[in-house]
Amino acid sequence: MTSSAAPVVVGDGTTGASRARSRWRRARWPLAVLGLIVVVGSLAAVLQPRTSEVPLAPDNPAGGGARAAAEILGDQGVEVTMVRTSAEALRRAAAGTTLVVTSTFLLDDGQVEALSESEADVVLLDPDWWVLDAVTDGAMDLGWLGTETVRAAECDDPAAQAAGQVRSGGSGVVAVDPAVVVCFPTDEPGTGAYAVLDDGDRRVTVLDDASITTNDRLTEDGNAALVLHTLGRHEQLTWWVPTYGDTSEATTGPAAGELLPAWAGPVAAQLALVVVVLMLWRSRALGRVVTEPLPVTVRAAEATLGRARLYRRSRSRGHAAAALRAGTARRLAARVGLPRTAGAPAVIDALTRATGRSREQVAGLLYGPPPTDDAGLLQLARQLDELESEVHRT
Repeated sequence: MTSSAAPVVVGDGTTGASRARSRWRRARWPLAVLGLIVVVGSLAAVLQPRTSEVPLAPDNPAGGGARAAAEILGDQGVEVTMVRTSAEALRRAAAGTTLVVTSTFLLDDGQVEALSESEADVVLLDPDWWVLDAVTDGAMDLGWLGTETVRAAECDDPAAQAAGQVRSGGSGVVAVDPAVVVCFPTDEPGTGAYAVLDDGDRRVTVLDDASITTNDRLTEDGNAALVLHTLGRHEQLTWWVPTYGDTSEATTGPAAGELLPAWAGPVAAQLALVVVVLMLWRSRALGRVVTEPLPVTVRAAEATLGRARLYRRSRSRGHAAAALRAGTARRLAARVGLPRTAGAPAVIDALTRATGRSREQVAGLLYGPPPTDDAGLLQLARQLDELESEVHRT
């Protein structure tokens, strides 16, 4: 018949099992909170909305968005990346890629200058005249606002030929330089709804009516063919939707917030809340003070000498003087029959009567300012000793 081994008891009276239970009780709440954070963060990442309501944005499924064009381009092997800052847009604007820009009225001079110097093919949707002038170096200009009508391609550009005809209500793009190819012309000579300028290895394409790219109008006439041919020229397409507050000062690199995933903000807020709760939990009242027997007995003289050395090492003359005065006042108050709760005025009056000293002298010794040097501390100690001896003699 075998018997189970008794648990090993260590010097503090605990066993391995008891220590494990104690550690688990201390750690279970922090672990539970940590697990909750992980679950909430995962849900925030999974349930993050993948759409927006930004006009002309490739993730906007509404009528004014451009999600349909972006998804068709993605199905054809084009990698579409939406950006909201000039820093990210211009960083991605490398040679052999396409950069489409919406809402050019939000750009400042520095951003437009950087855009004009980019090496990527640039597509401008209904641009402002000063942006168009800067990006094309004066080769194009805007015409006058015309009526919305169906216009035939009437040019040799492959994208325009694939479209055949489009319905545009924009102001039209004017060819200032003979190198500009104008398609879908209006009644004004050299003006059309679509214009292309090949500048070396770089192409600038302009659509005078941005609504051609929207979900509502993509299936009208030849809009889909024109948009897909124009934006799908390269395998990398950066879709820049400018925002308020973004300036040219940030064009040197991506902002710090762009380097973090979208769920980093909510998780950081939850972590901050958890830290506050843990601080409040751990800083709760610990209850009344419980006396505990010391493992060794320290003589009062040794404790006093040790404290005095600490005061001397730290040059805490004020604390040393306060300890001397408090001890003297306590002993003298008991000597003259005062209770422990007696205030300073009662102690001063009683000692004045007992010693015959003036009230100011007694108050200065027991409750005066702290000494400023070692000599002053020694003198105060001698004077307190003399005061205590006078009271004992009475």
